[in-house]
Amino acid sequence: MSVSIRLSRVGSKNHAFYRIVATLTRSKRDGKNLDILGSFNPKTKAFNVDKKLYDEWLKKGAVVSPAVKKLIEK
Repeated sequence: MSVSIRLSRVGSKNHAFYRIVATLTRSKRDGKNLDILGSFNPKTKAFNVDKKLYDEWLKKGAVVSPAVKKLIEK
C-alpha cells in the first residue's frame, strides 16, 4: 500500500487544528497514523513541521497531498 502525507483534523467544533501526518492512503481522514510530522493552526496561521521526518517519508515514497504541498511551499 502507498503512504500519503496529509492533514488530519483535530480539535473541537469551530476550533479546527490540523496535524500533518504520514498515513496509509486508504485510511480515514482521522484514522490511524503512521507518524505525526507537524501541525497547522489556521486561525493563527501557525505552521510547524519536522523537516527531517518529512524528508525521510519522501525518500520512502510517500505522496504529498496538495494542501500540505501548498503549506510547505510558503
